[in-house]
Amino acid sequence: MTTGVRRRMGVEERRRQLIGVALDLFSHRPPDAVSIDEIAAAAGISRPLVYHYFPGKLGLYEAALQRAADDLVERFTEPHQGPLGARLLRVMNRFLEFADSHGAGFSALLRGGPTVGTATTHVLIDSVRQAGYEQILSHLEVEQPPMRLELVIRSWISLAESTALIWLADRGIPRGELARQLVHDFAALSAVSAAYDEEVAGVLRRVLADEPGDGPFGELVTRLAALLPATAAADSA
Repeated sequence: MTTGVRRRMGVEERRRQLIGVALDLFSHRPPDAVSIDEIAAAAGISRPLVYHYFPGKLGLYEAALQRAADDLVERFTEPHQGPLGARLLRVMNRFLEFADSHGAGFSALLRGGPTVGTATTHVLIDSVRQAGYEQILSHLEVEQPPMRLELVIRSWISLAESTALIWLADRGIPRGELARQLVHDFAALSAVSAAYDEEVAGVLRRVLADEPGDGPFGELVTRLAALLPATAAADSA
């Protein structure tokens, strides 16, 4: 039997609760459309009590974005085991799952926040991008990347962001299929740079040596070969 008495929360526990409530609301609607009153009602507390824990909507919004950014960074963390293509595919599946479940909050984070936002939001997303960049470098086992490899990785991260934002508009492509396409994008960008830079080519050869024929990279080769005209395919054979 319930008594109707609510348990009193400590300061940090209440702050975590408010951040979670705010992040959930921001994930379904643009942050500008969410009021402090709604956040208070969802948390089961009064409006003045929200201001007791946060100086205002901006402070709560930035705390929610920080949690979202931390969560997104975790999505890029992957054990260094198995072929690179399979690792990247798992990362992209987690990345798109995050975008799918956070919706408006994901868009606000990548676009620099709503009108209540500040430079803090830009710092947060830059930290996410840098963490992703460093993760990819570590998986490639490269400490000092040549310029073209750095361009490949940073361009691919930007491409993944833009793709996710566009995809969220109507989700017209199955999420798993889009994740695989993004992995293929990474392979294609790397291959083009390898054609111009022998150091990048060396990295790519080393990566491909461990790739199975039925992995994401092998699948890309098969798909591209199918695009060749029959005469060209016969000549190459």
